[in-house]
Amino acid sequence: MPRASSPDPASRRKWAAAAVLLLANFMNLIDITIVNVALPSMQEELSAPPNLIEWIVAGYTFSFALLLLPAGRMGDLYGRRRMFVAGIVIFTAASLVCGLAPSVGTLVGARVVQGMGAAIMTPQTLALVPRLFPPEQRGAAFGLFALTAGLASVTGPIVGGLLIGADLFGLTWRPIFLVNIPLGIAALVGAFLFVPRAEGDARLGTDGIGILLAGLAMLAVLVPLIEAPALGWQAWMIAPILAAIPLGWGFLHWQRRQEARDRPQLLPMRLARSGPFLTGGLLSAVLFSAAPAYFFTIALYLQSGYGLTPLQSGLTTTPFPLGVLVASATTGWFGSRWMRGRVVGGGLLFAAGFVGQGWAVMGMGDEISWLRMAPWFFLGGLGLGNIVSPLYQIALAAAGDNDTGSASGAVQAIRQVGIAFGVAIMGGLFFTILGDAAQGDQAAYRAAMLGAIAYACLVALTIVATPFFAPMQMTEEG
Repeated sequence: MPRASSPDPASRRKWAAAAVLLLANFMNLIDITIVNVALPSMQEELSAPPNLIEWIVAGYTFSFALLLLPAGRMGDLYGRRRMFVAGIVIFTAASLVCGLAPSVGTLVGARVVQGMGAAIMTPQTLALVPRLFPPEQRGAAFGLFALTAGLASVTGPIVGGLLIGADLFGLTWRPIFLVNIPLGIAALVGAFLFVPRAEGDARLGTDGIGILLAGLAMLAVLVPLIEAPALGWQAWMIAPILAAIPLGWGFLHWQRRQEARDRPQLLPMRLARSGPFLTGGLLSAVLFSAAPAYFFTIALYLQSGYGLTPLQSGLTTTPFPLGVLVASATTGWFGSRWMRGRVVGGGLLFAAGFVGQGWAVMGMGDEISWLRMAPWFFLGGLGLGNIVSPLYQIALAAAGDNDTGSASGAVQAIRQVGIAFGVAIMGGLFFTILGDAAQGDQAAYRAAMLGAIAYACLVALTIVATPFFAPMQMTEEG
């Protein structure tokens, strides 16, 4: 009787490499969410003023977002595995310093370096997918990245709550950083064993002025967006946002000048002129302006409004990553077919999930009903999982072999701006409606949550509408 065939060694090796990339991506994403539940413990133990506590989160976000685009290009120049490994080493070493930090100043500095390590390794994860997989298998791989994002959003508060509650060896909040050490070592070993070398092309050159202009434009946008949720919108925040417009124009003008002189470009203009690349990147930013911000507000709603613990709050939202998991399991079957239809269909599911959440919130009584919310979380996750994979495929398919790192860095940098924008707008809307309501004022928190849901529905409708007039098709839609 013939034995069932097993995957060939090359196939096993590329999926093992994908697992390593996903592990590194998960470390970065969960490190953004896991810290939030530990901030009160950090402030108490380190006797830190509120402005420095805020920079434990903001310092990581700034360094991560600012370096994504140049770090992606460095992968094209010097080799994507080399940069991936360098990023893991920096991230893991900085995590150790965070876990052992004797003061809040040391912790903030280590978080900035940790964000730099994350920025160096993260663009390489997406850029290596086209190297590992043929077009018909990339949908499944990109779907797993969507699943990783969903899992990190939900499990961060759960893992953080468990580790802090366990108080391992009397270390209180420190294990949330120290847990990265074994994970980082595993990712480092896996990178050398399974991830292909993907040598770069140093002849592409470095665009120093482009890096400076892009960094200044990102900084001008991010400073007010990151500060707004904590400080509220203030008059001074308008100036840097307005300054970002001429800085962005200056960056693009410089890139065109570099192209005309056949000199190095940080963002190759063939990408900036590509309709599918721009559509995929901008829609990713729009999409992620809703998802992470929604988990930020729903955590406040559940914990401050209804008194749930971080662990209970995280468990309440677990149907969302389950929906992403189901979508990720099926998206590989589509390959690169029906991109437009999948984005529209996913957007409709995403919208239906938020509409259902609004219905659940409006009818919520004195206690949270998990059953009332769970189906809508699942539906929203199913929608997100069906959107992310085609958007990544559309954006990165526009890049040539020498530009995948730059394209990956650009897409993820734009996505970070989207996340910051979403947290600022949705968070600002939530707190404006909430006003001076006390913790436990369930009616006020329900009203604030409905405001956040309204913004998320607007985002979902934008996702649904855009494919009808934007260039998205990368292959025949069969």
